[in-house]
Amino acid sequence: MNHPIIIQKGYKVLVVDDNEDIVELLEYTLSKEGYQVKTSRDGKNALQLAQTFLPDIILLDISMPVMDGIEAGRLLKQIAALKHTFIVYLTARVEEYAEVAAFDIGAHDYISKPIRPRALVSRLKSLFRQQHKQVKTSDELHIADLKINRISYTITYQNKILQLPKKEFELLYFLAKHQGNTFSRDQLLTYVWGAGVYITPRTVDVHIRKIREQIGVDYIKTLKGVGYRFDPESD
Repeated sequence: MNHPIIIQKGYKVLVVDDNEDIVELLEYTLSKEGYQVKTSRDGKNALQLAQTFLPDIILLDISMPVMDGIEAGRLLKQIAALKHTFIVYLTARVEEYAEVAAFDIGAHDYISKPIRPRALVSRLKSLFRQQHKQVKTSDELHIADLKINRISYTITYQNKILQLPKKEFELLYFLAKHQGNTFSRDQLLTYVWGAGVYITPRTVDVHIRKIREQIGVDYIKTLKGVGYRFDPESD
């Protein structure tokens, strides 16, 4: 007997639309379903908000002031921490070129207004099922002599099991998951510790040093004046 996948509550949704009535409707509908919802009225503000909120899905209008939804979507797709975030266009634009442009920048769905709340929630749940499968496949990262298991919070290095403190583990996992991308100290504080935590950027340096004491210096590279990058293959 096949059991249905249970959609976990608490997924984060960022709603980006300059229409106040639509924003209020979506915020009410999605909050009632148990999702964490934040809203933005233009694409430029959405870019800033997305990097601290780290949504699982972004509902994005196209015709907006300051920055339109296509340009905002293109820039959002370039943010490493949003690599697994779904972008769904929810727009009154029905022209084929608008839809083509949306999918060209990597949109996962394109939904025409007017909004049908129940149908929208159903389509979001379908996307979250996909995300659930993606998360399951990334529970363990295996890179060179290093295995990082997010379920057991264990590190296996050269066939030896290591136990790192929680924040050191989360920092290592985040960098490894975004292998090849460079992050500043401030970005790592936001992504790993959270936007509302007030600690100094040097905290990142201390945690990196402790991680290197366990797995050596070859995995995490320092870019002076820039930040850190997980890149075991570079010299």
